[in-house]
Amino acid sequence: MKLLRVGPVGAERPAVLAEDGTPRDLSGITADIDGAFLGEGMDRARRALATGDLPVLDATGRIGAPIARPGKVICVGLNYRDHAEETGAELPSEPVIFMKASNTVVGPHDDVLIPRGSVKTDYEVELAVVLGGRARYLDSPEQARELVAGYAISNDVSEREFQLERGGTWDKGKSCETFNPFGPYLVTADEVPDPQNLALRLWVNGELRQDGSTKNMVFGVDHVIWYLSQFMVLEAGDVINTGTPAGVALGRPGEPFLRPGDVMELEIEGLGRQKQVLR
Repeated sequence: MKLLRVGPVGAERPAVLAEDGTPRDLSGITADIDGAFLGEGMDRARRALATGDLPVLDATGRIGAPIARPGKVICVGLNYRDHAEETGAELPSEPVIFMKASNTVVGPHDDVLIPRGSVKTDYEVELAVVLGGRARYLDSPEQARELVAGYAISNDVSEREFQLERGGTWDKGKSCETFNPFGPYLVTADEVPDPQNLALRLWVNGELRQDGSTKNMVFGVDHVIWYLSQFMVLEAGDVINTGTPAGVALGRPGEPFLRPGDVMELEIEGLGRQKQVLR
């Protein structure tokens, strides 16, 4: 299934795409697409979709993030070999983990706001993993896959000066307002048989900046979930941003950081496309 949320900020309606591509209203089944729904409600949505009981929903307006505000947004740094190389970093021996404020999550086509005083706002196309159950001290990475509700596109927008030159605390360069466009869909795990073989790309003003594949992750999805569960309890609805391939502004000649009016476009194979304007 492809799950989405449609409507103005704070008043999004939950929906699912039918086979013909029309959005069907899920509000008769769930108030929202959140952790509770991902843990228990998806089977009800599948049955209702199969029987044709869901009304058509007008989706000509805004598309919101495909899940309501997540409890946690956890990110993995330096998780692509080519990205570590372009930034001059050694490959990590364990996943590099940082957090992003959950209220950074916005719709896939919402504007991105450049922070006050920013001179190094950057982009990062990433595969996002959304949990559908609790992960606590998993015994092995093999246990992780059954806990994945689905996958989506994340743009892990970053302010590099705040991140790297203002005390070395990554979170404050990652948690600025609107810094995590997310969606357009949450594609359920059954439709993504191999999350380690997805093409992902990002353009700025029509110029291809990032062109990679999830097969080049240092630590795969299952390993990351297992690893995180040794340090924190993961809950249904939590989001994990799994890292970005080479091509970020920080690693390119001349460091072409983002400016007002720039347009970012992102896609991941099978997960749809995003487009944002910098303001």
